[in-house]
This record gives sequence, structure tokens and C-alpha cells, in this order.
Amino acid sequence: MSGSEPTMSGNQSLCTKFTFVAFSSLAELQPVLFVVFLLIYLFTVGGNLIIISLIWVSTSLHTPMYFFLVNLSFLEMCYITSVVPQMLVHLLMETKTISVGGCAAQMYTFAILGLTECSLLAAMAYDRFVAICYPLHYTLLMSPRMCLILATASWTTGVVVESAQITWIFSLPFCGTGKIQHFFCDIMPVMKLACVDTSHNRIVMFVLSMIFIMTPCLLILCSYLRILVTILRIPSAAGRHRAFSTCSSHILVVSLFYGTALFTYIQPKTVHTPETDKATALMYTVVTPALNPVIYTLRNKEVKEAFQRVTQRNPLRQMA
Repeated sequence: MSGSEPTMSGNQSLCTKFTFVAFSSLAELQPVLFVVFLLIYLFTVGGNLIIISLIWVSTSLHTPMYFFLVNLSFLEMCYITSVVPQMLVHLLMETKTISVGGCAAQMYTFAILGLTECSLLAAMAYDRFVAICYPLHYTLLMSPRMCLILATASWTTGVVVESAQITWIFSLPFCGTGKIQHFFCDIMPVMKLACVDTSHNRIVMFVLSMIFIMTPCLLILCSYLRILVTILRIPSAAGRHRAFSTCSSHILVVSLFYGTALFTYIQPKTVHTPETDKATALMYTVVTPALNPVIYTLRNKEVKEAFQRVTQRNPLRQMA
């Protein structure tokens, strides 16, 4: 029996591959969607590469805030790459299949990066909390060693927690048609294809979501409550505006990320529908990563000034 054919277990046919049917009803629009998603993908990867390169070459940006931004930009590039290139290929193909192993690899990558981003956004909020509430102790509390510890803890949490959860999910048998009502291997659509009762998996996933998504969210909220109180105590309006501007970009990114994450993973099972799942998934896999470079460049004075300095030092510009 070949690897692409189903094996039999009793009266059930076990899946060795899955088929995506997310865009099957939009056959005429798939070439247009291909162009749109390709442009968004190239813009996202290019924008984040510019941010990383700019921070790397600009000594004025070698601070804890931009250290975490480099981590976030690298994460966003990997995050969108785990989903969009495969989706682009499938938009040009009539048969949109993926092996069970390939589906597992995609889910591992996507889930690990998603949970890592939760922790990383909390670390960035803590950095802003220390900078605004304890400015005199900032260099001591946010030392290079502390920044490295926070970043390592963020990545380790994502890898350990999601590796265990995804391994458990793919220990389940999958049977039936193998059709996934989605455009990538997200957790909920794949679990619906399991041949056994997945209520325990759903409970564990909900508990893990509450712990590892809500805990960083609560830490972010607590940090910004303290930041708000501190800002309101600043006597001058210019001082309040300057303090708030240092964290406005982070607030926007957190709002985008957690808005879609909470809607997707914390809502009750009865609220989930294929249409809402696909719509929110497009937001957090395609739109949000594309907006982050824009937010951190157009709304960040230091990044814009560093970009101007780098372009002005460009030898080609000087020769011209």
C-alpha cells in the first residue's frame, strides 16, 4: 500500500493526507487572491527585514525596547511564512492536499510562534513599565542579561507548551474524508477530523489558552495600568505625550494580536463556525503581521530618524 492511500482500522479509513477546502467556493477569485496575498507576504517579510537591519546598524537603537522588537520582527516573518507560502501554492492548484506529517509540522511551527508572541509582548510591556515608572533604575532592571532571560523564557514557553499539545493532538487517529474547512492546519479544524472523542483535548486546550494566553494578557494590562497612573502624574502635557508615545505602537500591536487570539481560542465551542474561523485566521496570519512593520515605523520617531540617517549615509546617494 502506498503512503498516499488510506490504511484500514476496523471499519474506518485512517487519513494519511488532508485536503483544504477553504477557497473552493471562490474558484474564479483565486488568481486575484494569489496576487493580493503574495504582495502582502512580500511586504511583510521585506518590512520586518528592514526593521531588523535598521536596528542592527543603528547604535542609537541598541536598547532593550528594540532588542525585543528584533525578536518580534523575526517571529512575525516566521509566523506568516508558516502559512502563506503553502496557501499561495494551493491557490494555483486544483487539488489542495497536505500530508499528515506536513500538517503536523505546520501546526507545530504556527502554534509555537503564536504562544511565543504572547510571552514576548508581555516582556515588551514590562520593558515599557520599567522605562516609564522606574526610569532611574531602567539600565539596572533591563540589563542585557535580563533582556536575554526574558526573550529566552518567551521562546522556551512557546516551544515546550505547544510541542506537548500538538504532539498529543497528532497522536489521535484521523479518518473520514480528511477535508479541512480551512486554508491551513489550525488546531480546531484538524481536531474535528479525529475519529475519537476529543472533549479532553478541547478542555486541555482551553485550560492552556487561559493560562498561557490570558496570563501574559493580564501582565500586559497590569503594566499599562501602572503606566497610565504614572503618566497622569506627569505635570506637563508635553511630558505626558512623550511618555505615552513610547508605548503607543506596542499598545496597537497588542490590541491586534490579542483581539483575534481571544476571539479564536477563548470563545465557546458553539460560537465557532468555519466562516468566522477563516475570517479571524486571515486577520492573525496575514493582516496583523503586515501591519506590525507599519505601526513600528510610521509611529516611531526614533526608527524614522535612524532610517533617515542610514539612507543619508548611502554611498550611492552621496555619489548622486
